[in-house]
Amino acid sequence: MNKIVITSDENKLIKHIKSLQLRKNRNKYNQVIIEGFNIVDECTKIKPELIEYLVFSQKGLYTLNGNEEKYDQFRCYEISDNLFKKIAGTDTPQGILAVIKIPNYNLDALLNIEGGFFIILDRVQDPGNMGTIIRTAVAANATGIILTKGSVDPFNLKTVRSTMGAMFSIPIFQSNENEDAISTLVSKGYKLIATDLNTESTYSNISYKGNIAIIIGNEAQGISQNLLEVANVKVKIPLLGNIESLNAAVSAGILIYKAVEQRTK
Repeated sequence: MNKIVITSDENKLIKHIKSLQLRKNRNKYNQVIIEGFNIVDECTKIKPELIEYLVFSQKGLYTLNGNEEKYDQFRCYEISDNLFKKIAGTDTPQGILAVIKIPNYNLDALLNIEGGFFIILDRVQDPGNMGTIIRTAVAANATGIILTKGSVDPFNLKTVRSTMGAMFSIPIFQSNENEDAISTLVSKGYKLIATDLNTESTYSNISYKGNIAIIIGNEAQGISQNLLEVANVKVKIPLLGNIESLNAAVSAGILIYKAVEQRTK
């Protein structure tokens, strides 16, 4: 593995990596940082074309123990452990990170797929919930995920880490004004399924076949009123014990796999 050695924190590349800790710069450059051996290796296997370059600390290179050939096809940099800590997003970094391109997908093309299966996340703000839902959507072979305005950035380090690499396996669309994406779903004949405690219909007695989009709402406020108004189907998940609501990721898992149960028969 050929490496370029960087020693100064004033280096342009180091400054650029630091800048990607901010969402506005991730959007500006269409790039994101991923960190840690597991998730970087997952990306090298699934989407190697996304990798712009890799950065190793001396600790990271020591961990490789000479097994560096799997990274030969990528541009690589070596920096000191102290410098790596300045650009890492974890307290005890493993010593490897990658700067990758945020993949672009054509939503209109995906909406024309027969049997489309989308997950709409309406202002979901917890990175752990977001990551769990993304992993569940990938496991269920969903077509894509649409995020409405106010949702946590799926490409911040906490969310990326919580997906365990699943984010590379599904199209994710960030919508600044969700009305356009939702209107397109409706115009394409999608059935929009929303959770609503004020309905009598339960999640287990509806059809999830055909083109569908399951809407999961904000952890505290639920689904916004404008989305509830356009939802074709409203369902509730029965709460039999003394509790007001379920975790957003748990609700998503229940609905997504009820859909899988029907759609795979």
